[in-house]
Amino acid sequence: MKILIINGPNLNLLGQRKPEVYGQYTLKELNAFVREHFNKIELDFFQSNHEGEIIDSIHNAMENFDGIVINPGALTHYSYSLRDAIEACALPVIEVHLSNVAARESFRKISVISDVCSGTVSGFGAYGYVLAVQGLINQLKRTKQE
Repeated sequence: MKILIINGPNLNLLGQRKPEVYGQYTLKELNAFVREHFNKIELDFFQSNHEGEIIDSIHNAMENFDGIVINPGALTHYSYSLRDAIEACALPVIEVHLSNVAARESFRKISVISDVCSGTVSGFGAYGYVLAVQGLINQLKRTKQE
């Protein structure tokens, strides 16, 4: 089983930018933390500050992965092109956010991608990625049984 984990704009600044909101882990440490929980699953990680590169990674994932976990950062709230890429993707996609976006600024409460994702995990910090990957694995296993 191969899963792609995509991180969007500014997530390369984890550990530096608002650690009280996004946690102490750097992106490299976050990726290692997630990898520790899934020894038998192939995980690939991708981060970009550029919307088009993220969309390209989703398109490329369709031929190379079984599913995607994505933290689109601020693109969550306004990127219809990202939404369209996820919708067009034949893979299950789980949306993840480090902070509880529902308890933050009003604009962060809006996700234009949630309705085209299989599920959303929010507010559990780095462990949210583990929950998202586990949820995706369970979904993929159920789909294979059907």
